[in-house]
Amino acid sequence: MTKALFGLPEQVVFCKRCVISNQRPNSTVEFKNVKDEEKATINFDEDEICDACRYQDSKALNIDWDKREDALKSLCDLHRNNNGDYDVIVPGSGGKDSAYASHVLKYKYGMNPLTVTWAPHKYTEIGWKNFENWIHEGGLDNILFTPNGKLHRYLTKEAFTNLLHPFQPFIVGQRIIGPMMAAKFNVKLVFYGENQAEYGNNVDENYTPTMDKKFFSVDDPMDIMLGGKSIRDIISETDFKLNDFKPYIPPKAEYLESKGVEVHYLGYYLPWDPQECYYYATENTGFQSNSERTEGTYSKYSSIDDKIDMFHYLTTLVKFGIGRATYDAAQEIRNNKITREEGVQLVRKFDQEFPNKYFKDFLEYISLSESEFHNILDQFRSPHLWEKIDGEWVLKHAGQKDPWRSSDIV
Repeated sequence: MTKALFGLPEQVVFCKRCVISNQRPNSTVEFKNVKDEEKATINFDEDEICDACRYQDSKALNIDWDKREDALKSLCDLHRNNNGDYDVIVPGSGGKDSAYASHVLKYKYGMNPLTVTWAPHKYTEIGWKNFENWIHEGGLDNILFTPNGKLHRYLTKEAFTNLLHPFQPFIVGQRIIGPMMAAKFNVKLVFYGENQAEYGNNVDENYTPTMDKKFFSVDDPMDIMLGGKSIRDIISETDFKLNDFKPYIPPKAEYLESKGVEVHYLGYYLPWDPQECYYYATENTGFQSNSERTEGTYSKYSSIDDKIDMFHYLTTLVKFGIGRATYDAAQEIRNNKITREEGVQLVRKFDQEFPNKYFKDFLEYISLSESEFHNILDQFRSPHLWEKIDGEWVLKHAGQKDPWRSSDIV
């Protein structure tokens, strides 16, 4: 058996209910992400069913959603302002999820949200249009924050080169902008959409309404890791100064506690279904799907605001053998939007498709040549997942006759 990189399971097993494999990594504290970090991965039970599917069962059978909604109403009543001040922060891009969360909080539950946006690396045309529609048709206030472009490009390149994770700087900003803005505006309530445990993180996280502070607070900012390097090391190696990193430095937990800031998941209180969020957003905030499917998947409406987004999913394919179609199909199977058989065929058809549309844009953004790009990709291919045949990289389990129907060792 060939040793797996990143501490991944050496046997590739597919969930018997959806199409996710046991290689799916759990979310990490992004500003502690280092090269060769061993990943905790999605749990499978003795019947080879993943935790995400089991939680979907629990959502349908064991959770009293009326009681959860009552708790949401009580939480809103506790924080609602009647003097015109903002009473909840909703981070987002104007995509289907943040559009749904912000609009329903304002127009159904009577809150006065301030939406806050950590800008994408490079807006797509449809992404910018949906952002504007979110504000102008959805009727919401917004602050669009764009970090230092020179630093953000540098960090994105370092994250791609050292971690094969070009989205890391963006995720850091997206995670901390909510509580950071809440503290600045003296707002005590922050709502993100769904907990990532919906898709396979530690399932216990789904049974608490709040986000763990480890994801958005820190003790020593100089120890923060961005692009696989500490801020301390980046400052010593470049012309960047500590003040340039201010937007990437999470608030201290003690500071947020003194401000009374609480970060909640709306998906704890209301049953979360990405496709239903899409339908709601199209009806209420002018959200539009793309005119063509996204490369690497069959979907037209998910994560379509950033030209770099497609390369995030390419890197998960390279590192974990899991592409974008797998992520999309797995959650749609769980939400009874497609069958498992349909999901398998969609994964087979689209999961390994290369994102050509914005490839030149991405290379230009991170100042790499095409050969440098591919050389970096190849450094992160785990030998238990990939092999080279006739000069071409082949995903081992995709070469099986039907790996999704068995737990055969790859």
